[in-house]
Amino acid sequence: MEPTDRKRPTIYDVAREAGVATSTVSRALTNPGRVNARTRDRVVEVAQQLGYRTNPLAQALPSGRTRTVALLVSDVTNPHFFGIIRGAEQQTRAAGCTLILADTEESPDLEAAHIERLSGSVDGFVIAASRMSDQQIGELTDRHRLTLISRQVTGVPSAIVDHEDGTRQIIEHLASLGHRSVVYAAGPRRSWLAAKRWHAIRAVTRKLGLSATRLGPFPPAVRGGAAAADAALGQGATAVIAHNDLLAIGMLRRFTDREVHVPRDISVVGYDDIFGADFCSPPLTTLAGQFDEAGRLAIDLLLGTRDGTRPPQADNQVVLPSHLVVRGSTGRAPS
Repeated sequence: MEPTDRKRPTIYDVAREAGVATSTVSRALTNPGRVNARTRDRVVEVAQQLGYRTNPLAQALPSGRTRTVALLVSDVTNPHFFGIIRGAEQQTRAAGCTLILADTEESPDLEAAHIERLSGSVDGFVIAASRMSDQQIGELTDRHRLTLISRQVTGVPSAIVDHEDGTRQIIEHLASLGHRSVVYAAGPRRSWLAAKRWHAIRAVTRKLGLSATRLGPFPPAVRGGAAAADAALGQGATAVIAHNDLLAIGMLRRFTDREVHVPRDISVVGYDDIFGADFCSPPLTTLAGQFDEAGRLAIDLLLGTRDGTRPPQADNQVVLPSHLVVRGSTGRAPS
């Protein structure tokens, strides 16, 4: 019989070949301290010879841990999440665990459904850009172990990039170029970040004596750019801040179609500094942050210390620095 035709070896095969009970095999492979060294070595040797691999879910029965973590993102096609996924995967691997990824498609109902469906198979959840309400997240925290990225809820561990200070940098940059008013092309109604960014825009523009107008919501994707660009032109805007880079890129395309020159006629700024933001025409001015680090920190906050405990709640809401990357999509306000 060819190797590819053989049945996968089971714990019963290992027990028979090693001449021990199946319970002894289980203890030797999952809790070796409870088996004498000679027996343990024999079981491990036989398991290796047979090519036996333990089942993570079976291992979880005595320990209560699967060594698996779920990462939920609101739109897996958005390059913004690439860094978060990379950082989370690296940290999960370093902890000896496995990361699984789920796309929630901007739906709070799908977020909750994923959590309930996977709850018996993972040790906890990291949710990036959650669209659920604070109350929903709080209720889930009572039953499941979870941390947040790009979202803050009282009492729930989280890692975010400092969008308040980042928004200040954006407004001050535009003001230095002579812009006296800005338009914000907002993202989804359920987006916590969209609300926080608008709040920061209003606060900074008031402080500097500028005016601000909110338009939208628009889909946080390139396809939403055309409607956002048309709305901004209808307002007579000289500077527009898009909810994210994908929306900003869509707006740049629409401005080109309408023969509106960027930045001579209008300046455009995005958020996230995604891969490709500097490939646009013109290259996009955008707010950058340590999103890889946010992914790593979220895993640390979820898994806690080596003994499985969490750090104190007061230290669990981490804010990472942000910085404005100035490129060719912003310029002096039209005279």
